[in-house]
Amino acid sequence: MNAVPGADGTRRGRRTLILLFALFFGPILLALVLGLLGLHPAGSKNRGERLEPYADLRALTPQLADGSDYHWNPEQRLWRIAVVAPAGCADACAKLAADIDKVWQLFGKDAAHAQILWIGELPQDAPRTPAWKQVRADPGLLAKLPRSNDPGGAVAYVIDPYGFVVLRYAPGFDPGDLRYDMAKLLKLM
Repeated sequence: MNAVPGADGTRRGRRTLILLFALFFGPILLALVLGLLGLHPAGSKNRGERLEPYADLRALTPQLADGSDYHWNPEQRLWRIAVVAPAGCADACAKLAADIDKVWQLFGKDAAHAQILWIGELPQDAPRTPAWKQVRADPGLLAKLPRSNDPGGAVAYVIDPYGFVVLRYAPGFDPGDLRYDMAKLLKLM
């Protein structure tokens, strides 16, 4: 019965303070540890291959099929889907062009912030909207695009508004993966 007055209250206050500290800093510490271990929720991962380091196309001025220059113009804030079509890719490229056009249309109001650069010969029945730009297959441009000469077929890339190539999609990729990644990027606009 000779207990120190207030000791129980001090102990309870200390426990409450430690619990509040753990509730506030615990999630932050957990996020840091998971980030350092490279563990991310599935929703935060890209479906395309993230390129590190990014290929820098800013110094290049690609030529459009009509002979005019294509400028990156970062102030327009356009994300680009670039497709490198190999020679002789008739039916497969026609299907890919239709799929890419569907992806672009699904952007809805954000479609104004996306453009398609088709590098190489554009299939006859490919869409001819203002968002589509046919670019000449210049060896300098192709050399800057990582693994653009894939023997498996057409390769697609996502290029940011400044001219950096940030994602690559191998031949035979699922267009839904491209749509998923681009939808996230367009929300940044």
